[in-house]
Parts: sequence; structure tokens; C-alpha cells
Amino acid sequence: MMRKLTTSLAILAAVIVIATSAPAKDKSLYDRLGGKKAITAVVDEFVGRVAADNRINKYFTAAASDPKRLASFKAKLVDQICQASGGPCKYKGKDMKTAHAGMGISSADFDALVEDLVGALDKFKVGATEKQQLLGALGPMKADIVTK
Repeated sequence: MMRKLTTSLAILAAVIVIATSAPAKDKSLYDRLGGKKAITAVVDEFVGRVAADNRINKYFTAAASDPKRLASFKAKLVDQICQASGGPCKYKGKDMKTAHAGMGISSADFDALVEDLVGALDKFKVGATEKQQLLGALGPMKADIVTK
């Protein structure tokens, strides 16, 4: 009887430890990325990398040359990533097809942009899982951006 009670108490204690150590709710990708402040830092780094990338910086010359336009561009990117990662932001910019119409963006151009984003994410030591989930959320936009 004592042995049975001891075993039952040990099982109950193990269940309590497991139940209290397991997270009540998985964190969203937005939270695992570090929230809006961290996303803003990544976007700042990303935009700097794009500006220095001779493969694609020609597409961003107009935005980069006007501080107000650049700030608006960055804010929209932050909102887009925030929303795509499950955060509270709402992207209010143009849809990707309209925003990139007539630009003649190729798959190689898009891939260069992704490389710059991955470099920014790597700089801030974003985990592999989070990086893959974010790229997976943004990847479907390629069909609306690439036109040649």
C-alpha cells in the first residue's frame, strides 16, 4: 500500500513538473523574432545591405535619395514583416503586384534581395527555425514581384 502511494505521488509530481514547465502557449513568430523593435533593427540593416548591393540597388535609388520616402519605405517593410510574422501591425502599402509593376524584376534580382535579408537576419543571430518561417511567409510574394 505504501509503495503504491509513493509511486502514485511520484507520478503526480512528474505530471505537475511537466505541466508547469511546458509553455501555456507557443510564442508567435513575431514574439520569437523579438517584436517590433527587433524587426525594425533587422529592416534597417536589410535596407543598408540592399543600398550597398550593386546587383539590385538600382531598384531603390528613388526611395534612398529622399529621406521621407526612405522612412516610409522602411516603416512599410516593418509593418509587412510584423504582420506576416503574426504581430499586431497592419501593412497598408500597395499589393506586391502593383508596387512592382513595370520594374522588370528577375528571379536573380529577387534572390539577391533574399540574400540581403538573410544576411541581416544572420547579423542579429535570428534562429534557423524563425528564419525559415519568416522566409516561408514572405516567399509567396515572389510570384507577384518577379516579372521577367
